[in-house]
Amino acid sequence: MEAVGFWSGETLAERLPTLITPFDEDCVDCSAYTLHMGREVYVSPNDQTEDPQSVTIRQLDDNQAFTIPPGQFGFLLTEEIVEIPDDALGFISIKAKIKWRGLINVSGFHVDPGFKGRLIFSVYNAGPVPVHLRQGQPMFLLWLSNLDRKTKRGRDRPVQLTFPPDLIPGISGELQSLAGINKKIKDVDKDLTGRIHAVEREQTYYRVIALVLMLIVGAMVTNWIREGGLQQLFASQTAVEAQMVIPDDGASPASDTAIQTNGAGSAGAPTPAASGTPQ
Repeated sequence: MEAVGFWSGETLAERLPTLITPFDEDCVDCSAYTLHMGREVYVSPNDQTEDPQSVTIRQLDDNQAFTIPPGQFGFLLTEEIVEIPDDALGFISIKAKIKWRGLINVSGFHVDPGFKGRLIFSVYNAGPVPVHLRQGQPMFLLWLSNLDRKTKRGRDRPVQLTFPPDLIPGISGELQSLAGINKKIKDVDKDLTGRIHAVEREQTYYRVIALVLMLIVGAMVTNWIREGGLQQLFASQTAVEAQMVIPDDGASPASDTAIQTNGAGSAGAPTPAASGTPQ
């Protein structure tokens, strides 16, 4: 039975040259080994991407930079090829300075005995701003610990040098992150506020027009009154009413004239004798 425990920095320096390619003794950090960002990366599209379904794996050049937006996932591949012996178990994490920016490792925290290949880190940006990274950047940490014996149940798969074909389709397409939803809410609020202000401006415009029209009409009425329009209106109404007045005795002027004419005729002419009366 072998002693169980984490490998010290000295043990890492002794055993890792045959287990990590390329190996650099300067990357031994206390009791961990520092791994670097490789040449493949996938970052899930956000609401700013024109065609989310077209986003795929990117191949990075030397020191090429990339970003992981807030609320988005990413798959990162290490530069180094790692081999875990059958008597050990690996533990992985992201360097603290990068985690402090909000980048979280969500891919798991161990590497099985018998694994060989480049490590895949699944990460999520839980921070409020994009995380900027670049190819070749020291990003990951690897610890190794002894098992009590060599295992025959280690990982027995082909060497992993790139992303597996079935890895990306699971998270392809736009992801609705909290940051993206918050931005959409702010955009809708801004648009709604703009429309409300537009309606208020329109109402103010119509109120001004109505006030101007009222002032114009008031000025015209005032000018008409000053020019005697009101007196002329009352005089016209009085004349019409005078023409329509009827006398109190009920006789019309024509009847009075006829009576006066008949009376004058009776006074000037003798009354004829009644028929049958002796002369």
